Parts: sequence; structure tokens; C-alpha cells
Amino acid sequence: MNSGASNNMMSSASASGSNAPGPGLKTYFKTPEGKYKLQYEKTHPAGLLHYTHGKTVTQVTVAQLKEKPMQAPSQSSSSIGVSSGVRSAAARFLGGSNGSRALSFVGGNGGSKPVGSSSTRIGSLGASSSNNVVGNPNFDGKGTYLVFNVGDAIFVSDLNSQDKDPIKSIQFSNSNPVCHAYDPDAKDGHDLLIGLNSGDVYSVSLRQQLQDVGKKLVGAQHYNKDGSVNNSRCTCVAWIPNGDGSFVVSHSDGNMYVYEKNKDGSGDPSFPVIKDQAQFSVSHARYSKNPVARWHICQGSINAITFSADGAYIATVGRDGYLRVFDYKNEQLICGGKSYYGALLCCAWSMDGKYILTGGEDDLVQVWSMEDRKIVAWGEGHNSWVSGVAFDSYWLAPNSDGVGENIVYRFGSVGQDTQLLLWDLEMDELVVPVRRPPGGSPTFSTGSQSSHWDSACPVGTLQLSPSMRDVPKLSPLVAHRVHTEPLSGLTFTQESVLTVCREGHIKIWMRPGFGESQSNNADSFMSTTSLKEKPSISAAAAAAAAVKAGGSSYKQ
Repeated sequence: MNSGASNNMMSSASASGSNAPGPGLKTYFKTPEGKYKLQYEKTHPAGLLHYTHGKTVTQVTVAQLKEKPMQAPSQSSSSIGVSSGVRSAAARFLGGSNGSRALSFVGGNGGSKPVGSSSTRIGSLGASSSNNVVGNPNFDGKGTYLVFNVGDAIFVSDLNSQDKDPIKSIQFSNSNPVCHAYDPDAKDGHDLLIGLNSGDVYSVSLRQQLQDVGKKLVGAQHYNKDGSVNNSRCTCVAWIPNGDGSFVVSHSDGNMYVYEKNKDGSGDPSFPVIKDQAQFSVSHARYSKNPVARWHICQGSINAITFSADGAYIATVGRDGYLRVFDYKNEQLICGGKSYYGALLCCAWSMDGKYILTGGEDDLVQVWSMEDRKIVAWGEGHNSWVSGVAFDSYWLAPNSDGVGENIVYRFGSVGQDTQLLLWDLEMDELVVPVRRPPGGSPTFSTGSQSSHWDSACPVGTLQLSPSMRDVPKLSPLVAHRVHTEPLSGLTFTQESVLTVCREGHIKIWMRPGFGESQSNNADSFMSTTSLKEKPSISAAAAAAAAVKAGGSSYKQ
């Protein structure tokens, strides 16, 4: 990726922000429980693209702000130079309620936090000092927003608004934002992390940005300033569940750093030299400064990181094609293994922490079991690299209460083939291949189970990929072409599925039974839940159970 940026505008007909359905694209797709319908589309403003557009991959973060008493705007704050790039935000802040996300954190966020204005430059970004923060009287302090990066800017859109354009944009002058994460449990108001191509990381209050109608990002805390600790590209940022404001940042050189918000963010580059790039190692900072620890994960880029819902484990996938699962507190490698081919690009946990999804350059979706510490299924259906995977924690199988022994998991995947695939995983229904005698007939009618299933793998073992014939194969329930451009991610919410393409266009697909009467319900659109209060959205699905049993693939 190119870390440079320019203020010179360019227009692109191919990425003009038009959201009209492309040739052959349908505005719905069918599942056994009914139709998912295209409800809204979001994008960056037309004609506001820099030459860096197309050199970064758009990711989207869903952020909920719950209503809370308004606080007086801070009178002293350090601010980063930004460009709104959109029409007056004051007239377009929409309170209301909107979508949701299957997050492992639940709750509200803090208000604005005064930050001293002693510095007029923050890192590599053009910055200025501001003593007059203008409050926005039209912002009512609640709502659900989409935070997404395109080129050298971060955009914020109101999820429930029919307006395609964002309500705020933040431009970075010397580097591109490439990853971000939101924590609704943040206690001090800093709930949004932004990682840059230059390695710099910022934490800010999303509410504070929306309360300010100016063209500056206010009250930012800066970490790894000017790449003082690590100048390689940020690849992923993640809040630690139940971590009291701690977060981790992964980089393209195979290192991951742990930060604590309540400590000095100036950086402590005094970590020891890594002796063996191929070996996992953890080093702790000598002084009480950020980052507090460095994890050397692998040789080559870490492409994605994700925590289990309880924060006990962290999964990473990398350029070397390996999934690695660590006990986070004890800093211990638990298990992992290699893709069939090429790099792994994405990973996701089930809400109960029992399974992990991975996807990558082998065009496959792999399902890993934490109990067995091995691959237990693989899915074939994409025609190109798999760029995003996620479990649907809001979906409940027909005639299931979600707590029995035979739980059915719904998950989704998106790829550079522009397709969204939905899958159902029911472990009791998987047919485990049997061991084939050497040189014998390729029949599954005789023999014992494959040796892949003999026992759970020892703790701390990284495995090579097993033979495909030894692992059960899944077929997608739904295969639907949702965009004209390669896809980069998906998110499940209680009412919808969000898909995003590399170029910065987002589509919101409403679930069956939602989108008509529910769209005006104040708080139902974003009722983020934990596993214990997982809602059922499948009232209509029970009647469709027979349809599912019929075996239709529902391909569009």
C-alpha cells in the first residue's frame, strides 16, 4: 500500500459512488427462512477521491452510541487537521436508531475527554491547536454509525439514514487509515481506534467527533508516533474484551503490540532484538510506557487478529498461511495450522468460543475446533480469495433453542469473486471420511475413520494442512453476487447483513421480517447482545424448515 496522500482531487467514473445495481445484480437473495432484501447503500462522496483510492482496502466498523446526558464541549483540545469533504454536517446528523452488530462488548460510551493543547503537531499528520470546539445542537447523542476507510480518509455514515453519503469525513495528510475498531464499553470516551499505513495509531471519542461540526478530529491520543516503535503498516487493531481500555495492534512485519490507554503513549522502543524471526516470542516493556508488550507472531505480515468473546484467546492469521491461537493471559500458543495454499486473510470466532473460521488465498473456508485443536470442516464455493468470514450470532436454527447439544451455526463469507456465501454448520450431521487403504479403491464404504480424527492435537502444535479427503466438506446454503467489485468484509447485525467492497461501497441486506415496520423502532435496530441473551430471529424460519430439508442451494 502507498502511504503517501495528496490533496489533489480526481474523479473516477468507475468509482463515482453510484449505487445503482450493476448488471445482473439482484436486490435480494433467498434463504430457507425467507428473502434478504437490499435496504440501504452507503458510500463515500462522489468526486472526493484522491489518487490513493484503490491502493487501500475498505473495512467497515459498526459503532453504536447510546443516549446519555450531553456534556459541555471541552474548551481545550488538541486537534488533527481534517477535511470534511461533505456538505454541512450540522444539517445532516440524524439521531434516531439504526442497525446493529454481533459484538462481544455491550454498553454505552463516554463523553468527550478534554485533552491538553500543548502540541501543534501530532505525528506525521498536519495538526493545529484549537481552543474553540463548536458543539452541534442537532446531535442527540445516540444512533448507530458505520465507520469506514477509503483512500486517505475515514468516513462516518448514519446507518439508519437513507442518505448514501457520509455525515463526516476525516482526512489524513501523510498516511492512509487502513484499520479501525470500536469499543462501546470504553470508560473514558475514547472508543474508536484507527491504525494507519505508517504504523501510527490513534484513539478518539466517536461521540466527540460527531458533536463537533468542524473539520478537525478532536481529542486524539497518539500511539507509535511517527513509527517510533514500529514503522511497518498497521494491519489490524482490536480492543481486548474486558480489558479495561487495553488494545492490540498488529503490523505487517509479524509483530503485535499491546497498549494501555492509561499509560504514556509516547512509545518505548527498547524491546530486545528478535533472535529468531520464525519463533513465537513475547517481550515486555522495561518502563511503564506504551506499548507494554511485543508479541512476535510470525515471519511476514499478520493479516488479521480477533479475540474470543470472553477475551481469553486471540487468533491470528498471516502471510505464511498459518492460523495461530494463543491463550492471551498466559501468552501461550494453543494450536494452529496451515492453509491448503497461500496466505490466510481473515478469521472469526463463534460466540461460544468453540469454533474459528479462516479464509484466504486457497479460495476455501476452514472451520477449526478449539476442543479438537484441528480443522473439522472445510467449505468450497468461492471462485477467488476469501477476504471476510463471520459467524451469524443472531441466527437461530428452526426448532432449536440454541442451547442443546446439537447446535447449528450459521456463518457467512465474502470473497474477491464478489460473492456472499452463507453456510450452515451442524457438527452432528457431518460425515467424517474413513481411512482409505493405500492403493485401494477410493470408496468410503469400508475402513476406519481417517487418522486425522484419531485424537486431539497436542497443545502448542502447529499442523500442516490435512488431506482434503480426510476432512468433511461443506457446501454453501446461499451463493449470491452482491457487488460488482471484489468484497473485503461482512458484518451480521440483528436485523441485517452488511457487505462492503474494496472500493468503499456498503450494502445493507435486511433479514426476512425486518426492514418494513421495524425500521422506525427507536432502539431495536442496534440491540447488541451477549451469548446469554442471544435473540431468535427465526420465527418465520420454523415454517421454512421443510424447505431447508429439501436441499435447495438457493443460488442466485
